[in-house]
Amino acid sequence: MEFVEYADSEMMMIDLADRLASELRAAIAADGRASLAVPGGTTPGPVFDTLSAISLDWDKVHVMLTDERWVPESSERSNTGLLKRRLFTGEAARAHYLPLYAEAECPEEKLDELQAQLAPHLPLSVVLLGMGADMHTASIFPGADRLDAALNGDETLVAMRAPGAPEPRITLSAKVLQDSMRRHIVIIGAEKRAALEKAQSLSPEEAPVAAVLKGATVHWAES
Repeated sequence: MEFVEYADSEMMMIDLADRLASELRAAIAADGRASLAVPGGTTPGPVFDTLSAISLDWDKVHVMLTDERWVPESSERSNTGLLKRRLFTGEAARAHYLPLYAEAECPEEKLDELQAQLAPHLPLSVVLLGMGADMHTASIFPGADRLDAALNGDETLVAMRAPGAPEPRITLSAKVLQDSMRRHIVIIGAEKRAALEKAQSLSPEEAPVAAVLKGATVHWAES
């Protein structure tokens, strides 16, 4: 794991967006295409704002979420809605989106269909992850109902229900995240830095982010 500390979060977000763009260009140059997985939530929004304006061959990039809440795009809790507002604008509007949600009562009904759409784009070229204070990453939560499958299984996607999560989730598995060519984790604040340090001495079952730290670059700013 590489740890990069920044003077402030604004500088971090700009630098991280530039780095992601550079890695996508390298993947396109090598393979003729690239795949990018990104988190939802509030932290990565400024990264998306900068990345969306960067010039590259976005028409050769397929973008997906690392995880999604099982809610329609019209919901304020939809990560898809966030991406369309913050990333798929400007230059990045030419990218191709691979959704992790389809209209159905529960994620299990659409799991095979969604996995089939992702399969041609694996292994992932570039992954950006966040981390919660509880040391979850993507929607791989401590205490989740299918934690073992998410950490140790061979599936691309896992449907998850976790304590404190108001709706079902769908998440990329640890295997898919581990197999990615380049992996970044972005965190802000002293609480999350302490959680990251704690995670390094815990098992993935206790701290799911521990499953993806090897080979990752962690980007951190105090505020």
